[in-house]
Amino acid sequence: MRDLAFIGFLATLLAFGFRRPFLFVLTYVYIDVVSPQRLSYFLLNSIPISLIAFGCAALGWLLVDDKRDVRVAPRQFLLLTLFCYCWWTTLHADFPVEAAFKWDWVYKALIFAMFLPLTLRTKLRIEALLLFMLLSLSSIVVVGGIKTLASGGGYGELNLMVSNNSGLFEGSIISAVSICVIPIILWFTKHGTIFKPDWRVKIYCYALIFACMLIPIGTSARTGLVCIAFLALLMLREVKRKLLYLGAIAAVGLAVIPLLPSSYTARMETIKTYKSDESASTRLAVWGWTLNYVKDHPFGGGFEAYRQNRLSYNLVDTKGKANNELVEKTKETDQARAYHSAYFEMLGEQGWPGLLLWICIHFSGLFRMELIRRRYRKAEGEDAWIAPLAVALQQAHMIYLLGAAFVGIALNPFVYMLVGTQIGFDTYVARKRRENARAPMLRRPPPAAQPQPA
Repeated sequence: MRDLAFIGFLATLLAFGFRRPFLFVLTYVYIDVVSPQRLSYFLLNSIPISLIAFGCAALGWLLVDDKRDVRVAPRQFLLLTLFCYCWWTTLHADFPVEAAFKWDWVYKALIFAMFLPLTLRTKLRIEALLLFMLLSLSSIVVVGGIKTLASGGGYGELNLMVSNNSGLFEGSIISAVSICVIPIILWFTKHGTIFKPDWRVKIYCYALIFACMLIPIGTSARTGLVCIAFLALLMLREVKRKLLYLGAIAAVGLAVIPLLPSSYTARMETIKTYKSDESASTRLAVWGWTLNYVKDHPFGGGFEAYRQNRLSYNLVDTKGKANNELVEKTKETDQARAYHSAYFEMLGEQGWPGLLLWICIHFSGLFRMELIRRRYRKAEGEDAWIAPLAVALQQAHMIYLLGAAFVGIALNPFVYMLVGTQIGFDTYVARKRRENARAPMLRRPPPAAQPQPA
């Protein structure tokens, strides 16, 4: 029955897409985020639904979409350069078979990020894309939130619909992503037009935010706690009553701490004692290994290059009181440990050129959103939505970049959907600004006729 439900929903979306081709784009978003083929028992596993949806989206845009407003942004060229560079490193990877497996989903994420801005010609499309991304993500987040309330979760124990520890179903990744979308959810509570922000929409949005906050608790992911703290700091810039806001944050924090499950608080305490925590110690060891590796391989080792690492590190256990401490060091060894950081992931796999390209793509997005925010921060009327959306996309991106320091999500498809949305939003705003600037000139009355000399 579950397979039939998925097939029926996808068939409906594709059928509507033949009338409104942009729905093919939204169908691909749903498939890429929810991965119904993983949730299916039999039928969808044998059909390349992702390829079908993208093929329909590309053909719909080529054959039907109006291309007069199409603009190609510099960041799309950067994405194309990164695509070509990753393809080259894959050809010369230290582990060709494993690298080809990762390249199989990376190239799809990069191509879709380049293609997506070409379709975002109107405000309605931008909003529809963000809405589909949030609703698709909510199918994972809401399940995780309910299970957290029911059982408390635990590190590696929260089952998010499937027993699959990859993509958005991995605990640390979904913790970072669920927090980074909160600013966008808040934007819908004020500026949404597809669903007017009445009391019903606001209740759902706030409930979804609550579920997003529960995900780091259910997964016991330390990355989620860091992202929550950073989100609270970012929102401080936008609130008017800052002291009241800080007081409310402190009060909520004190009220919530006693309600947290013991498994979560025990894991969060390891942040202070990272030298005695194996997970944190191996991350530091891997980062050190990566820095040494690129000294001899400045262009990286291709995808999955971490598989060749051999690590040796010390676990430090401190016992006793401050004046009479006993420090015990235990030497540990490990191998083939993942990077656990997007920055070191790009450095180890794509070398210094790849890391530089990656940084340019993401930090230029932050810069462009800040320019839009400043230009439209006092806008009213039909442009009042622009600055708040620029802020929401910027905050979501900044939270991702912080969480990426501790999770290997350098090329995560969901994040590159956000990048594509930023680019499309940026080009749309720039085009509307040029049109508004030309409008007074087009409406200017012709000069009065000069009298002819006798």
